Amino acid sequence: MRKLDMDVDLTYLLSEADRSLGELAGMGRTLPNPQLLTAPLSQREAVLSSRIEGTQASLSDLALFEAAGDAPIRPGSDVLEVRNYRTAMNYGLGRLADLPLSLRLVRELHEKLMTGVRGQAMTPGEFRTSQNWIGPPGCTLNDATYVPPPPSELLQCLGDWESFLHEDIKLPPLIRCALMHYQFEAIHPFLDGNGRVGRLLIVLFLCTIGRLPAPVLYLSPFFESHRQDYYDLLRGVSERSVWNAWLSFFLRGVIVQCKDAFVRSSRMTMLHEEYRQKLLHERAPPSAHNLLEHLFVSPATTAGLASRRLGVTVMSAARAIQLLCDLGILTEVTGRKRDRVYLAQGLVRAIESESGVEDSYANQPTLF
Repeated sequence: MRKLDMDVDLTYLLSEADRSLGELAGMGRTLPNPQLLTAPLSQREAVLSSRIEGTQASLSDLALFEAAGDAPIRPGSDVLEVRNYRTAMNYGLGRLADLPLSLRLVRELHEKLMTGVRGQAMTPGEFRTSQNWIGPPGCTLNDATYVPPPPSELLQCLGDWESFLHEDIKLPPLIRCALMHYQFEAIHPFLDGNGRVGRLLIVLFLCTIGRLPAPVLYLSPFFESHRQDYYDLLRGVSERSVWNAWLSFFLRGVIVQCKDAFVRSSRMTMLHEEYRQKLLHERAPPSAHNLLEHLFVSPATTAGLASRRLGVTVMSAARAIQLLCDLGILTEVTGRKRDRVYLAQGLVRAIESESGVEDSYANQPTLF
């Protein structure tokens, strides 16, 4: 799509979304420690984007999994899929420094996402060479709800998609982002993992065009809250060219998630200050203060992990952990005498709990 007829309602939503994104970007530039927000938001994004695809892991599962040296705390958890999503996100953001958003980067993201998890047999990092389709579990090609382009047309479609990323098109950036995401999902270039890669591309696109100075806007929470509408509106574009309904949904998601990020930023900042004041009151050693900073990046730890992160002895790390336990910041969660794992449960609750932001989309009449 190179031209778009925008009605009054869509124009208003675009203006609101642009304003919200600009305010969020401004906040991202002024945060004294951006990781207080970017790390918790990326963890929540990894959990919720994966949940759209049916995973059952929580943010606590992810934190404990990483702290325990990739040993699942809860048997049967889908936590590796969530961890891979976060790994792919961090990899993509770092890779943008020397590689533009491109098909090559998309393949690299997919490989990071799919290695060692369900779907790993479906050629991670390689575009499909067979037909795929979308529909209820067990459906066939004949009764699929959507059939993407055949393999013979795939490279041409992907080439058009990549060209769209870099063309000098007279379209607002958020509209381009919504079109980019739809186009990628419609092409469905992989045998598995397309939805997660497509959602990763939203934040990478906004960062690469300079609309976000840091990864502080994620739409998966909004998509997960309105999962069926998300699927139906994407399909509505493919089947009936209902563009404005999809674009309205996308822009409402931007507005809601920008407000959500503001609330979570305030919440994280206040919680960090509360914990910092507790440590100051106890005249805590530098190791305890440093450990607190690391917990806001990853809210679980062990004595060995804290030792490596802080550059201190295991004994010093253990003392810092015990102090944070005494202050109610950390809790031991395994019940074991050895290989103990500690979780900042208050921090996890602050990340996972609802922000209280009004979801304007939830009150809208059906748009399609």
